[in-house]
Amino acid sequence: MANICVIGTGYVGLSCGACLNSIGHNVVCVDIDPAKVDLLNAGRIPIMEVGLEEIVQRGIVNESLSFTTNLKQGLESADFVFLCLATPQSENGSADLSILMSAVESISSLVKSGSVVITKSTVPIGTFSEIERVLNRSDVSVASNPEFVREGSAVLDFMQPDRIVIGSRNESTSRRVASIYSELDAPLLMTDPASAETIKHASNSFLAIKLSYINAIAIICEMYGADALDVAAGIGLDHRIGSEFLRPGPGWGGSCFPKDTSALLFMANQKGYEFAILREAIAVNQVVQDRIIEKICNLAGGSIDGKKIAVWGLTFKANTDDLRDSPAVKIVSRLLALGARVNCFDPAKFEIPAQIIQANISRSALESCQDAELLVVLTEWLEFGLVQPAQVVEIMSSLNVFDCRNILDRDKWMDAGFSYQGLGR
Repeated sequence: MANICVIGTGYVGLSCGACLNSIGHNVVCVDIDPAKVDLLNAGRIPIMEVGLEEIVQRGIVNESLSFTTNLKQGLESADFVFLCLATPQSENGSADLSILMSAVESISSLVKSGSVVITKSTVPIGTFSEIERVLNRSDVSVASNPEFVREGSAVLDFMQPDRIVIGSRNESTSRRVASIYSELDAPLLMTDPASAETIKHASNSFLAIKLSYINAIAIICEMYGADALDVAAGIGLDHRIGSEFLRPGPGWGGSCFPKDTSALLFMANQKGYEFAILREAIAVNQVVQDRIIEKICNLAGGSIDGKKIAVWGLTFKANTDDLRDSPAVKIVSRLLALGARVNCFDPAKFEIPAQIIQANISRSALESCQDAELLVVLTEWLEFGLVQPAQVVEIMSSLNVFDCRNILDRDKWMDAGFSYQGLGR
């Protein structure tokens, strides 16, 4: 059992701290927001994440997990200090490290001798050395331990990881960090700091490229009358490729892919390398959304000005309440700019973004369809696939559906009288 301090209770910090506690460690999480700390100490969490609230509550009851705004209190007995702070994207595409480095400076005189400071945040390649410099403690070790959890399945991904990556300047430090995860059964890769930092960026960028690739294939399928779902299934059966991230959709978004791809592109440019394949993947992501807007206009008779459109889904993916860089939000914003009257429904609870403040937020999927001329599905919530088309027939003014996630039963909706359009089909 180790004493651990987690700095930052954002998505990464909260899931990391709670899960570390659940595998047997004493964890104190530090955050500067008093209201958030009070909420967490009451056993409630500010994000939507399956299973997370339960393990937070369990840790609080066991008195092995706590939250505080007092940095000194959080660090006083910590053997390991995890940095889980935001590294937002700057205007030029690089990562802004000001929050992270401010935290490193704040803890430099407070971490106890012999402890290990571990970077969990996604940081540019080479940040390790800057952390060492700012920390300025020869008696404290530094390690890089990137996170690979997905929003919506963070607890599962932490408990059953594909790999654990640790980067440091010496094996003894890496072994110490690895001991934290001794309860987990996963491949362990111990490497140098720069390689550990690169693995995170390379992984997310590869997945973004894979998503853009299948979306580009979906465009080809539409042009030639092929079915993108069958094509994706055929591709995915090749064990060298795999089936994950091979579903066409309205583009990728969220807090990681846009930021991490831009950061890696920036880093490559800094060294004089034109990372063309990654740049094109980002460009394809925009093309996909442009085509969706064009298709919506065509399905609405050429213009959506004044047309009533129902939209199912606003979050960037299902099982999360995260709207950051959501392709659904971007598409709705563009529909509003073109004069459409948009009724949206999403199962998650969130504050409505300013760019879609003119949209009407409905209380249910069916309510959003009232008098709509077109239904557009933008997020792959499973409950959308359970809606019976016979119910929707009764309330829409025109029976048109554009399923951008291919989650509805095409035959069932067509049998009900709908003109059905999938993506890549």
